[in-house]
Amino acid sequence: MNGHRTPVVAAARFAAMLALAVLALALPARADDAVFPLGSRVGLVPPSGMVASDTFDGFADPGKDAAILIAVLPAAAFSQIEKTLDTDVLKKQGVSLEKREPIKLSIGKGILLTARQAADKARYRKWLLVAETSDVTALITVQVPEQDSTYSDRIIRAALATLSVRPRVPDAEQLNLLPFSIGNLAGFHVDGALRGRAVMLGDALEESAKDTAKAASEESPRAHMLIAAVPGGPADLDDHGNFARLSFNEIGGIKNVRITVSEPLRIGGQSGYQMMAEAKDARTGTDVMVVQWLRFGSGGFLQMVGIAPADSWTGTLARLRAVRDSVELK
Repeated sequence: MNGHRTPVVAAARFAAMLALAVLALALPARADDAVFPLGSRVGLVPPSGMVASDTFDGFADPGKDAAILIAVLPAAAFSQIEKTLDTDVLKKQGVSLEKREPIKLSIGKGILLTARQAADKARYRKWLLVAETSDVTALITVQVPEQDSTYSDRIIRAALATLSVRPRVPDAEQLNLLPFSIGNLAGFHVDGALRGRAVMLGDALEESAKDTAKAASEESPRAHMLIAAVPGGPADLDDHGNFARLSFNEIGGIKNVRITVSEPLRIGGQSGYQMMAEAKDARTGTDVMVVQWLRFGSGGFLQMVGIAPADSWTGTLARLRAVRDSVELK
């Protein structure tokens, strides 16, 4: 044919290409294409029109007042929710339950509730998915205005079917949630972060303690550090010491505390206060050392608390100081 296509052949090829395109559009979204909101272990493939939110864990379509909210709870929460989440509980929240059904997901079993809710003179259709995995319980709430026709029940169910859980959130991603930056982690890893507020750093778990929750609960105390940006604080420099002592008394997980250092200290060029103490780990009774640094600023303060076994305190304190000195407000 000397490279020329007959009209029939060209038309056949065009029809085949069109069929493939239609087939591709018809394929369901896959869980391995899931989008994870910043800092969340749980994600899904959101419906077209919804994007990951910058202010909460989930997805939103602000123009339509539609949203998907994601909450991550301990694994044990599933059985409790399964027993207690009923019509009466939902009614107290203004939610009218329409249907409750089991749902099979690739990550485990789940419960799907469809309902309606009236709030602030608006009415919404709602879907509530509770999903069980090996180490967390995922709670997904979808809210769509009742009059909206874009997000149908079929579309929402298709999105929920792609629910996925990743093993962990990368450290850099969790640090992006914070109102401050940490220039030097000094060998610590991110154990968890609270959006806009705080981060917990810790030494890596021993390999032998990673296998089971029981093993992890029986391990010796690890060096760890809490850094939190807190609004408020004393306005008068003379009140810093008393404020620091009150804050120190709120530190959990320790007992038999004996203060060894309590003094003002310049931190990052700002007024601060340092306290150190000998104590015992409240769970294991192991001897530990504790340090608290408060760095005061305009309208708030940074609280930095480090705890580590006493027998490794000298080296750990140097690392804690390195982290402290690298913290900068964004």
